[in-house]
Amino acid sequence: MRIDVERIFNAALDLLEDPGVRMEHDQLCDLLLSNGAMMGNGPNVIKFPRQLVKEKIALCPSTVHFADRFNKGKPVTPEAMEPVIWSVPGLNIYEHGKIRPLVSSDLPRWARLLHRLENVDGIFSYAMEDVPAKASDVVGLNLIAQNSTKHIRVLCSSPESADVMVRMKHVVGDYPWFSIGFTAHGPLRWTRLALDIFRRTAGSNIPITINGEPMAGVSGPVTLAGSSAVGTAEILAGVVLNQILEPGRPCIFNLGLAHVLDMRYATAVTGGPENALYAAAAAQLGRYLSIPSGSWVSTESMMPDSQASLEKMFGYATHLQQHSSLIWSVGQLESEMTVSPAQAVLDDEMITYAKRYMRSMEVNDESLAVDVIREVGIAGSFLEHDHTLDHYRSEFFEPKVLFRKRRMDWEEAGSPSAAETAERMADKLADEPAVHGLTEEQIKELDTLTDNFVKGVKD
Repeated sequence: MRIDVERIFNAALDLLEDPGVRMEHDQLCDLLLSNGAMMGNGPNVIKFPRQLVKEKIALCPSTVHFADRFNKGKPVTPEAMEPVIWSVPGLNIYEHGKIRPLVSSDLPRWARLLHRLENVDGIFSYAMEDVPAKASDVVGLNLIAQNSTKHIRVLCSSPESADVMVRMKHVVGDYPWFSIGFTAHGPLRWTRLALDIFRRTAGSNIPITINGEPMAGVSGPVTLAGSSAVGTAEILAGVVLNQILEPGRPCIFNLGLAHVLDMRYATAVTGGPENALYAAAAAQLGRYLSIPSGSWVSTESMMPDSQASLEKMFGYATHLQQHSSLIWSVGQLESEMTVSPAQAVLDDEMITYAKRYMRSMEVNDESLAVDVIREVGIAGSFLEHDHTLDHYRSEFFEPKVLFRKRRMDWEEAGSPSAAETAERMADKLADEPAVHGLTEEQIKELDTLTDNFVKGVKD
């Protein structure tokens, strides 16, 4: 599938020049104007000349390193032969057939579960009902850091908390063991909150996901190409500002969060075929601009069921086929409102399944095995041959959740659904001890920074 992303890009450049983008931060508007931008019509409306946009895009690294606790982890590129996959934010948790608001005691178990899922490269923080809203990012960063060594994606809450997180970064190490991001509140608008977080985190080598999230028919044209142009313009305005604040700052071009409005029910659709097309546009635009792309695999389902499986499996297959650089997805339900441990385990299985398909069929002398076929001969068996033992693990997908035994075995096990099997696996993995790689002194410093900030917010 080829989308005319050059035309979308040029339409976005047209929009950046006329009417421009509202940047709701006086100080940063002055900074933009002093670096070649122009005043538009209206308060804080900034026009971005084409040449300025292209100059700042060229400063973005084409390879972004999302480090784990040991400064390893995966690099992410626009070509994305091996994507980086994260969990998701949320407000609620669905487990054991019930839904409730997320609280701080959920996050350690959630992090320990995700730590043990092989396809999860990074863990998202989320809102917690028992934590002040302005401190949820600081608390989340600390809790995840003490329960996993994987990369952490912070769900940003406030400019003040951004200052604290910069200090927390240096406690653990001066490498990008966590990243941040923010979404334009369009059409063609960046809020003061987002811009202040960009400003306060600049200069610390913290990767940033810049999200355009138009809703086709509401905050963008109902046509996918038109809403893609709006989202691209919003992202590029964010890229320009971030490159002025910190030349060379690692940025992710995240158009894949765009979605559509269900015209019958007035709800946001995140798991439809249109979302896969936005992801394809994001991936192709990322390659066109030499910036890693971002997207999500999502579902509108309320629980781990057949709808979730349909929407998410299609999402994983299409995202991997389009070589999306960065994918949010694992554990998501209800249009990113809810997380589910069982769904996280199922998602991990789906990703392994889809990756095996994408690996395709290797054809060479060893895999064709003509000599082995002759050796076994007509009506022989390959089961006992060394060639089978040498290759079956790499050739075959081996599920952990999907059922492949006989009916009598299934009935003896209580006739479980795949979701029930996944729930039991999730409980077991979440109960495993924490792995964090932090020293006692680092834990103490992180706790002190967190506790002092939460106390200040409450006061």
